[in-house]
Formats: sequence, C-alpha cells, structure tokens
Amino acid sequence: MTRIHPTAVVHPKAQIADEVEIGPYAVIGEHVRLQRGTQMAAHVVIDGWTEIGEGCRIFPFASIGSIPQDLKFKGEESRVVIGNHNTIREYVTVNRGTGPGGGVTRVGDHNLLMAYVHVAHDCRVGNHVILANAATLAGHIEVGDHAVIGGLTGLHQFVRIGRHAIIGGCSAVAQDIPPFVSAVGNRAKLYGLNTVGLKRHGLSDDRMASLKTAYKILFRSKLPMKDAVKKIRDELSHSPEAQEMALFVETSERGVCR
Repeated sequence: MTRIHPTAVVHPKAQIADEVEIGPYAVIGEHVRLQRGTQMAAHVVIDGWTEIGEGCRIFPFASIGSIPQDLKFKGEESRVVIGNHNTIREYVTVNRGTGPGGGVTRVGDHNLLMAYVHVAHDCRVGNHVILANAATLAGHIEVGDHAVIGGLTGLHQFVRIGRHAIIGGCSAVAQDIPPFVSAVGNRAKLYGLNTVGLKRHGLSDDRMASLKTAYKILFRSKLPMKDAVKKIRDELSHSPEAQEMALFVETSERGVCR
C-alpha cells in the first residue's frame, strides 16, 4: 500500500509503485519514477527525469534530479538513475546529466550517501559505495564498487576512483585513485593498499601479496609507468587484481596520484 502525506505535492503523471512512502511537504515532479518500497521523508524534492529503484530511503531536504550546475547545460532532457536499496541522507544533492556528458547521472545499488553529499552531473557511482558527510563529486566522475570517500573531500571533474579504494577525510583529489589503495591529503597522495578493506572483503593472503608486489612495481620502483605496467603484465599474470590495477593506470587520462 502506497502512503502519501496529504501535504506532499505529487504530479499526477509521476509513476509511483506499490509500498512507496512520501512524507510531509515532499515534492515529486512529472517525470519521476519511484519503485516499490522506497521511502521519502519530509521536504524531499525529486524532480526532472529521475528514476529511483526499490527499497531506497531518502531523508529530509534531499534534492534529486535538479538541473546540473553547468553553464553548458541548455535545458536538454537528461536523467538521474538511482538503483536499489540506497540510503540518501539529509541535504544530499544529485543533479541530472548533460547532453555532452551522456545525459545520465547514475548511482548503483546499496550505497550510503551521508549528509550534504553532492553528486554532480554525469557522474557514475557504483555499488556498495560510501560517500561520507559533505563529500563532493564534480562532474563526470566515476567511482568504483566498494569505494569509500571520506568526509569533506572534494573530487575534481573527470577523476576516476577505482574499486575498493579508500580516501581519507578533508582530501582534495585532482588525479585518478587506483583500485585497492588508500589515499589522503591536499593534493591526495597514495599511502599503500587498503589492507583493512580488502581483508574484510575476503582477499586471500596470496592475492594480497601479489597486489602488494604490483603496488611496489608501479609506485615505488621508479620505473617509467609504461615499463612498470609491462612488468606487471609479464610477472603477475596470475593475479586479476594486479592486472586490474595495471589496466587502470594504463588507461588513466588525468594521470594517477602517486
């Protein structure tokens, strides 16, 4: 059974599934689709061409689907697509995509966006990601699965964050952060592997050892990056994590934090 508070403003063309809850003074726009079991607290605003999956919880004063903060935006139809079982806390903002950027801002499944997080236009956030309080994603950013971004951290446009990476609070990230590593600082620097996180996700000792070797080759051997990548290709072909790290570095366009 869907429950909509009498003070909420819901456009008659909005698509509202069963078991959705919409709290007092919430505003739901014409092109919004809300899937089964999603709950919206008081004063939430969902606008634009926005789709929110099943079982999400959205807390007061969050704003999702507003136009992007991009001077190149010309009013084109663009979207926000949010997956299932996400928790979106107070004052979070998720903006629509832009035509030049592909037209879609995406957030996957099982993510936690803490209070005051900002996800700008054309970002792609994976699954099981934690964005701590006031983490700020500029446009066109990619965040891999199981990444953790600390509070009050700012990410530059077009930066990529690899999966299982962790970034400490109050950091400024201007270049790509490879998968499986830890980073912190202004500007952010690498400080080894995300050992705790990887152990929590069941990475075996053998696989961890191969990944440590890859990290040393890439960031401590003083080899040119091209040669370091080749060395990993040749010597650690048995390690999918090492190969993933090497490919990430090889395909970086902004450069990689060191």
